[in-house]
Amino acid sequence: MNSFFLLFLGLPMLEIFLMIKVGGKIGALNTVVLIFLTAIIGMYFAKLQGMSTLKSGIVNLYQNKLPVYEILSGASIAIAALLLIFPGFFTDLVGFILLIPFTRKIIFKIVLKNKNKKDLNNKNNTIDGEIVDKENEL
Repeated sequence: MNSFFLLFLGLPMLEIFLMIKVGGKIGALNTVVLIFLTAIIGMYFAKLQGMSTLKSGIVNLYQNKLPVYEILSGASIAIAALLLIFPGFFTDLVGFILLIPFTRKIIFKIVLKNKNKKDLNNKNNTIDGEIVDKENEL
């Protein structure tokens, strides 16, 4: 099955299931307040992390270093902010995980390590050579 299709159907079903379970424990009104509260707190922390990443990237640019980590970090903070806007507990959890710098570094190491393994396995065994025309040499 297509992974996008599973994500498109599975994620809302998981969010609804979690909302029903949490709503059964703490009440419907408290659940709605909690969803809004996590979105507001998450967006505040996304703004703080975004500004911190921007400052770090500018410092790297002034030092003539390529801000690779800051670019990846900025993209993950943007994804985290998007996930925090969506109502639900699972997306908020993933969003908060992406906002924490320590967990971001761990995720980057895992993803880049897997990418490097794939790149090493896909290398072609090519031999560089040069064609020399002997007739033109004389």
